[in-house]
Amino acid sequence: MSESGAQLFARLEGRRCLKDIEPHLFPEDGGPDHGEVVELCGMEGTGKTELLYHLLCRCVLPEAAGGLEVDVVFVDTDYSLDMLRLVSILDSRLNTALSSSFSAGSEEAALRSCLSRLLVVHCSSSSQLLLTLHFLETSLSSRPSLALLLIDSISAFYWLDRCGGGASVTKQEEKLSKCAELLGRLLRDYRVTVFASCHAIRRSSSGPSSSSDSYLCRSWQRLVSHRLLCSRQDPAVDREQRRRQVFTVRCTSSSSCRVKAFRSSSFYVTDGGVEFIGTSSSQDSEQSQ
Repeated sequence: MSESGAQLFARLEGRRCLKDIEPHLFPEDGGPDHGEVVELCGMEGTGKTELLYHLLCRCVLPEAAGGLEVDVVFVDTDYSLDMLRLVSILDSRLNTALSSSFSAGSEEAALRSCLSRLLVVHCSSSSQLLLTLHFLETSLSSRPSLALLLIDSISAFYWLDRCGGGASVTKQEEKLSKCAELLGRLLRDYRVTVFASCHAIRRSSSGPSSSSDSYLCRSWQRLVSHRLLCSRQDPAVDREQRRRQVFTVRCTSSSSCRVKAFRSSSFYVTDGGVEFIGTSSSQDSEQSQ
């Protein structure tokens, strides 16, 4: 397969690694590396979208405000991206970090600079998602600063594809499988990091953790290297926390040495975005069959 000069430059220039995108979420040294996929799953109302906004802001914010200062593509398949909410979080973060050194005019310029690092694309079908991924290859080859791809959500067209595929499971999964295969090639060639939300489709009597079993096609499942399972905590007993809803996110990640690492974090949502309030970590070794 031939490679253009732009593609070669994009690979060799070195895209920003996002292993430190959010230390609260991932085990130590266990964040997503170049070309890895993180899936955020959970029932509706468990904080997935707020976490995506948090990660997005962390990437587009300037380094002086604690950000990574990289470009982001947000693929909105649910048409649920709230730009007012996103701008509010960015404005709050900038005010907190830069209030002592920035004037009102420079804060506005900093906000515009953050938004200039964000490209938003809307999709209304799996076919459009596939075309979007083809389009992204041009952006990835020409913009080494583009380090993060967010998809909210990868499961948006699950039922449409099932209905359109008839009784054949292969036909039902055909479009998403093509998207996953193309995405896999983009990850290999351009080393971008992907975060994608995935809605749970049913509740189970075994508890919230059962929703961590992905129901999407195997081509997608093979891409996922980290999974973040989001859930709502029971009402707080602590008087100070009783007024706010607390969420839990549990990360699982597997490595080639077959050691599975876990991290569980708690957070709540404020006007200024996600605030983490506690974490715990552990590791389990898997036995080879």
